[in-house]
Amino acid sequence: MFQLGNTIVSEDIIEKDFVCNLNACRGACCVEGEAGAPVSQEETRILQDIYPKVKPFLREEGLKAIEEQGVYITTERSELETPLVNGKECAYVTFSEKGIAACGIEEAYQAGEIDAIAPGFKKPISCHLYPVRVQNYNSFSAVNYHRWPICTDACDLGKELSVPVYRFVKDALIRRFGEGWYLELEKVASTL
Repeated sequence: MFQLGNTIVSEDIIEKDFVCNLNACRGACCVEGEAGAPVSQEETRILQDIYPKVKPFLREEGLKAIEEQGVYITTERSELETPLVNGKECAYVTFSEKGIAACGIEEAYQAGEIDAIAPGFKKPISCHLYPVRVQNYNSFSAVNYHRWPICTDACDLGKELSVPVYRFVKDALIRRFGEGWYLELEKVASTL
């Protein structure tokens, strides 16, 4: 671990390799698990604002879940998350003809539908950063690499292509912490 500004960063994001391999995992991170994607208070307002533009990109099951639960939910532990469809996949998930999961929010972003409302909002930052997880504390944020067995193929592909985690999620790290922070991270990476 090392400190970078107001963050404590795990060396794993520099030392481990990762490149999503959707042909292998089929977007399982949007489907597997026990909860929706974590969202911030600010992102709840963005989800409310962009929902009319995202709605045409979503599946009927997702629309139904959102209409019943809201564009986000608050858990029993007061955490904010995206709603799920029948306790399974994220309500914002879409599926290609080949059954590969994708994000309806990201599809709306790529289609140019939401940038005027929420510039740069590609999808919730927790999704954009994955496999990096950020835990906020009072005086700092912890930046860690999250290992999940469904991502074994992503680890293998990252190793094959020699792409460390921090490079794979470069845009998301810049979105979350700023370009200056990322440049400092690259300096640290060059010394390890």
